[in-house]
Amino acid sequence: MFLNRYDAGEKLAEKLEKFKAEDVVVLAIPRGGVETAYNTIKKFNFKWDLITPRKIGAPHNEEVAIGAVSMDGTYVLDEKIVQYFNIPDEYIKKQVASELIEIKRRLREYRGDEDPPDVKNKVVIVIDDGIATGFTLLAAIESIKKLQARKIIIAVPVAPSETVERFSKIVDEVICLLIPSEFYAVGMHYESFPQVTDKELFSVMDKLKNK
Repeated sequence: MFLNRYDAGEKLAEKLEKFKAEDVVVLAIPRGGVETAYNTIKKFNFKWDLITPRKIGAPHNEEVAIGAVSMDGTYVLDEKIVQYFNIPDEYIKKQVASELIEIKRRLREYRGDEDPPDVKNKVVIVIDDGIATGFTLLAAIESIKKLQARKIIIAVPVAPSETVERFSKIVDEVICLLIPSEFYAVGMHYESFPQVTDKELFSVMDKLKNK
């Protein structure tokens, strides 16, 4: 159990110390991932940036993820759900385009531009406050691979075992502090897990820019 995202991030930083001599770029997933990444970036003076994947919602229930899209338009789908509900390609393309517009809006708001992060030949550590299904993170990983990172490390406080196992096959290393035997939601493993507001996000980013 973690007190909050900063507490989880402080514990995560201990596991990431082994990369301090590497040419690292931390990619934090807004908004919660930025708070979680704070201590690692601050402690080791790592370069950092944001990556903003978005889930693709089902036609009749947007809360149900049928996939996810990342900042360069790379998207992944849960083929079983797509086939089971017979979701048409036209719907998927429309949703990908819509979520991409939102991703770019957020990038302009958070970073000031839509440019992809510079990670070529670098060790990329992707940090979030936890993983559930992992679809948004999967989309992010696929886009990072296209940017020719030398290594990709996923670092999270908590995730289910099947998700950790799946990602271990597609990245160089998964660092996860807590892998509960029964997993229901990321927030259940935090004493305090409020939604991070844009104001709080900008405050953390300002602190990191002035580190």
